[in-house]
Amino acid sequence: MKMGIQATWLLLLTLGFLSAITPTAAQSFKCSSPTPCTSIVDYVSPNATTISAIKTLFGIKNLRSLLGANNLPLSTPATQPVAAKQKIKITFPCFCTNGTGISNKRPLYKVVPDDTLYHIAAEVFSGLVTYPQIQAVNNISDANNIEIGQELWIPLPCSCDEVDGEKVVHYGHVVDAGSTVEGIAQQYNTTEDTLLKLNGLASPNDLKAAAVLDVPLKACTSIVSTSSMDYPLLVPNGTYIFTANNCVRCNCDAANNMVLHCEPSHINSSSWQSCPSMQCQGADNLYLGNSTVSTCNRTTCGYAGYLNNQTILANAVVESTCSVRESSATKFSTQAWRWNFLLIFVQLVLFSLHLSL
Repeated sequence: MKMGIQATWLLLLTLGFLSAITPTAAQSFKCSSPTPCTSIVDYVSPNATTISAIKTLFGIKNLRSLLGANNLPLSTPATQPVAAKQKIKITFPCFCTNGTGISNKRPLYKVVPDDTLYHIAAEVFSGLVTYPQIQAVNNISDANNIEIGQELWIPLPCSCDEVDGEKVVHYGHVVDAGSTVEGIAQQYNTTEDTLLKLNGLASPNDLKAAAVLDVPLKACTSIVSTSSMDYPLLVPNGTYIFTANNCVRCNCDAANNMVLHCEPSHINSSSWQSCPSMQCQGADNLYLGNSTVSTCNRTTCGYAGYLNNQTILANAVVESTCSVRESSATKFSTQAWRWNFLLIFVQLVLFSLHLSL
């Protein structure tokens, strides 16, 4: 009994100490957009784990979305090992509230024996949130009083705002030791000033290792219609997604001039009995993802969105391929004209000399 009382007092003292600790600066992003969106955040597991365990922890319904965010092959098994401290990108729904962005009721974490809010925030979710943030969104009056089996909403940081008038995907980048604001800006094709402004940093020297930095990722350009159910379809470089109820796979690659490339997924639809035809409007002989090349044009069948009536929109996009060749031809034509002029001039001179003789 005596040991039990001592253990109880030790536990109370520990919890009291943790609740008295001044939390680190809250990981929050500015967010005022009225429209929800999809955001990305780094998860750095403190221990060796698996893709499957991370999928479960973050409540990700489909393995494909986790693989796509990390540009991993679709053949990657759920049992794929993930080393301790290895970064895995997590996609999740985001919405704005009170000027900041938080994950939309995801993930939900179920309390297990010996859990504390501090442990859940700092260790289970690797500091992506602070324990007072978990306490606030779950309306917990006493941070030291949580119950086994209780489900807690983990409010991951995110944003849906445009940046410099452009729609972007906000990425919660966990800063590596030795990183610089300039280096991160170059890596993700943004500017140092943008990063400082978004994250409320007065100076590049304020950047701290392990902080979650709001990095705006530019998305591939697309022809997705504003009437489409997945508008705006924002796919950042080095990722792929499934859309149109899993009937279409789209990927973004800087090597493809940051133009969204979509094609049939060849997997079962998540809502429709079967995937509909994806024949291209404006090019009857083309289907989604295919292209043809004529004398000076390349016509590609691009993804334009989908409608609830089991319709997938695919439109022809024509790109000129003759600009370089035309430039060369023009240059050659100009050079030929100069030679012809010179020959005519020489002939005239010779003719004049002949007349003078």
